Amino acid sequence: MKFKIVYDKPQRIRFRCGAYAFDKEYEGAIYNLVTASPYVNSAQVSSANGGILVNYTKGSRSKIIDLVRAINVKTLKKNEPSAEFGIQKIDSDFHDNLFTLVAKHYLSKMFLPAPIRTAITLYRSAKYIKKALKTLWNGKLTVDVLDGASVVACLCQRKFKTAATVMFMLRISGLLEEYTHARTKAVLTDSLAIKTDRVWLVTDDGDVLIPIEDLRVGDKIRVQTGKVIPVDGIVADGEATVNESSMTGEPLPVLKREGISVYAGTVIEEGSIVVTVRQLASNTKISKIIELIGNSEELKAGVQSRAEALADRIVPFSFIGFFATLIFTKNITRAVSLLMVDYSCAIKLSTPIAVISAVKEAADNDITIKGGKYLEAFANADTIVFDKTGTLTNAEPVLEKVVAFGDYTEDEVLRISACLEEHFPHSVANAVVIGAEKRGISHSEEHTEVEYVVAHGIATTLHGKRAIIGSKHFVVEDENVTVTKEQQNIIDEKSGSCSVLYLAIGGELSGALCISDPPRKEAKQAIDMLKKQGIKNVVMLTGDSYRAAKATAAMLGITDYKCQVLPEDKHRYVEEMKQNGQKVIMVGDGINDTPALAAANVSVAMNDASDIARETADITIKGSDLRALVRVRKLSKDLMKRINKNYRFIIAFNSALLLSGFMGVIQPSVSAFLHNASTMMICAKSMTPLTKKNDKGKALSLPEKAEQ
Repeated sequence: MKFKIVYDKPQRIRFRCGAYAFDKEYEGAIYNLVTASPYVNSAQVSSANGGILVNYTKGSRSKIIDLVRAINVKTLKKNEPSAEFGIQKIDSDFHDNLFTLVAKHYLSKMFLPAPIRTAITLYRSAKYIKKALKTLWNGKLTVDVLDGASVVACLCQRKFKTAATVMFMLRISGLLEEYTHARTKAVLTDSLAIKTDRVWLVTDDGDVLIPIEDLRVGDKIRVQTGKVIPVDGIVADGEATVNESSMTGEPLPVLKREGISVYAGTVIEEGSIVVTVRQLASNTKISKIIELIGNSEELKAGVQSRAEALADRIVPFSFIGFFATLIFTKNITRAVSLLMVDYSCAIKLSTPIAVISAVKEAADNDITIKGGKYLEAFANADTIVFDKTGTLTNAEPVLEKVVAFGDYTEDEVLRISACLEEHFPHSVANAVVIGAEKRGISHSEEHTEVEYVVAHGIATTLHGKRAIIGSKHFVVEDENVTVTKEQQNIIDEKSGSCSVLYLAIGGELSGALCISDPPRKEAKQAIDMLKKQGIKNVVMLTGDSYRAAKATAAMLGITDYKCQVLPEDKHRYVEEMKQNGQKVIMVGDGINDTPALAAANVSVAMNDASDIARETADITIKGSDLRALVRVRKLSKDLMKRINKNYRFIIAFNSALLLSGFMGVIQPSVSAFLHNASTMMICAKSMTPLTKKNDKGKALSLPEKAEQ
């Protein structure tokens, strides 16, 4: 592609390829191509002038120039643009539309004759009057009626300039509202979209892991417990319970067996199925999410819904003020000045704008929030509950020791354990698998289909014998495997404060695996910072032994902890806290945390969480740093402060305008201008970041390094 470099600064370069270099429909493809480079941090693409703006990593200027030069529009596919590009285009279109609207308004005032301007004003007023009459006909008295009445009052007084100014401000307000709604849908759609990269393809030679792009209609894929189903399809083999809440809102899992349809975005809670692919690209899920977001109030913050309800309730008082002023002063000009002012526009616009801006700011810091109401819940919470393994502790636990019993050697115990654990995305399971790899132990499958026993462990059949691995509770109490006092003493002696997995084959204890799981480096600092941010209760729930739980709690300064806790117990503890009046944040990462995540007022999953945990969680942190929780807390509390501050300003400023209009200090045109200008100002302020940023665009509210 031919281009000119019109801007060239360190790590930022702008190319101008010309107005006819590529069509608008290729913008997404070029954006995807450029941002796919590991040297590109961000990019902007515009077909209007063939512009490509690239922010790149230090020392990569020549590579970026070569990348843009190599672009060939003829070979590009008109593929679906990424969600990030879609959000970027919404921002760009809003700025373009706003500039066009302002330019047209002032150019027409400067160059069009008065009669033509009057005709345009009368033509545009029809829309507002029609909308107001339709609202009244439906028995409602909302902001639309107030807008129409304001325009009619100006026209009746033959103050066409004032009417034009009022409608100009209303169009800007409408543009802001459309932008907020579109951006909300785009951000939330991206946060809920399926992001599965690879799938297990079922072939005659066994299961093969392939990129999802290589999948075709009619192929068969295997989906295991805890995984998101990435496509629409029909169950060809197997049986599983599937959580379809993302599609239907129904919290109870549904049993799926051969011949029954399954849908992209739903999650297998238990079992394993083979799915025949019926539809690719997850179109059904995305369209349903967009429809849900567009029509549902459920994802709005409570404060946002209250603001919208309050805005409509205030409207009648504006009319009362208008008629009261007309009766007492007999001055139509003063009365119209009151009609030009209302509290509702600023309240109704500034609150959702503030909420979506906070959601965007969180996304910029690699934190995905599925709706404004979860920010509000996070701000109001006084209790935070942590799962231990993989959340408070290191994301990569380490296998320390293997203890063998009976006729099994340590290598055999580890080989069998790794073979079972490799099917499940949990940090402890990963520790076992990695431990086997480090010891050079191959663990080819010799068992039948693996069954994940929700909450407890894993079971299968090995050479005709039932093989199980899991917690002591699972192995001893649920499976009735006997662990002798002598065996337990050996395990206790070798494990120390490690967590222990028990392996039993054919009803007898065959071995134990000792897993060390040190706390994350930043965990204590994060907990201390959360306490300073107003979190009164920090609770740790774990299925580990008392010794392991006590050691971790002592290192992190946690006094309230429960050990050997089952998933249903975690759920029960969270419910009990809520019944006691506590507002609970639950942070977890595993399949066994799902019931507690669903029960909490607001739930958080970390980056390395299982698919079902991320699907259930209201907030997902894309990194592994627990201090991101502090950022969410600060962001959410700052958001509530901003909204309350906006309320105070709106009430004070507009009350002053009403009083000035009543006393005849300002004319209707001035009243309308000041009212709408203040609305735009407070909306613009609500779009600004809540946290300070450094030159790299990251929030500065947290220290750069964790305490060692």
